Amino acid sequence: MWRIRKLVPGDVSGVLLLQSSCAEIAQWTAADYEQVAGGHMAGWVAEDDDGIVGFLIARTLGRETEILNIAVRPDARRRGVGSNLLSQAVVWSTGLRAERVLLEVRESNSSAIGFYERHGFRVAGRRRGYYATPAEDALLLDLQL
Repeated sequence: MWRIRKLVPGDVSGVLLLQSSCAEIAQWTAADYEQVAGGHMAGWVAEDDDGIVGFLIARTLGRETEILNIAVRPDARRRGVGSNLLSQAVVWSTGLRAERVLLEVRESNSSAIGFYERHGFRVAGRRRGYYATPAEDALLLDLQL
C-alpha cells in the first residue's frame, strides 16, 4: 500500500525517475523540484515500499490554486493514487481559502480529461498553441470550491 506525504528535498531523484516514465507530463528539471521541496510551491508524493509511485505539484495565487504537474507511475495507475493526490491538493486549497482549482491539459489527453471530470472539474477555456512538441491546444479545467 502507498502513503501520501509532503515532497522533501530527498525526493527529487525519485520524482525525476518517475517523470521520465511519463512522457505526457511537463518535464521539469531537478532545480524546479528542489524549489518545490524548498517551500516555494506545494508538493506531495505517494510512495510505497519500492519508492515514489506518484506526485503532484501545485501553487496558490490569491484565491486560485493551480495544479502544475501530476504523475502516477504507469504500473500504479487506476489504483487511487492520482485521486488521493488530487484530494490532498483540494484539501490544502480549501484550507487556504482558495475559491477554485485550475489546470491545463492537452486537448488530446482524453484519459486525463476524464479523470479530472470524474473529480468535478469542468472545461473553462482553451489556450491555443499552449503546448509544443507536438504543438497542441490546452484545455483549461477548473473546480469551483
